[in-house]
Amino acid sequence: MVKIFSILTNLLKVYNILLLQNMRKIKRFGVSIETDLLKKFDKTIRKKGYSTRSEAIRDLIRENLIEEEWKDKENEVAGTITIIFDHNVGDIPNKLLDIQHKHHRNIVSTTHVHIDEENCLEVLVVEGKPSEIIKLADKLKSMKGVKQGKLVMSSKKI
Repeated sequence: MVKIFSILTNLLKVYNILLLQNMRKIKRFGVSIETDLLKKFDKTIRKKGYSTRSEAIRDLIRENLIEEEWKDKENEVAGTITIIFDHNVGDIPNKLLDIQHKHHRNIVSTTHVHIDEENCLEVLVVEGKPSEIIKLADKLKSMKGVKQGKLVMSSKKI
């Protein structure tokens, strides 16, 4: 029992040290904002489940940084491409596989889900230059039989 208590005490000490180190990395700053805009912001972040304005602002900053990262053609970026398609249209399953094989350098992983008897959902985890990923997403989304497609941009750096 003493040994378990000693281990837990040491773990708590390590946790507190890490917590203090992380808090040192956080900077506080003031923001001036119109009352009406702040009310709308607070309403929106409450709907989304944020407990603080700070976390909502951090997420907005991260989203903006990711968008900027995707504008730089030389960056290596990451993301997902999600498509929903009718597998009965043409030869779409084989065409999708052909495209995926041609872009194997950009596709890290795929997940295929059968939504119902006709429709499938496919998620591709991708990485590479922004232009390569956007071109791949556009090619997949524009295929006959694809009902919906979406590229979600993310970062390898954040």
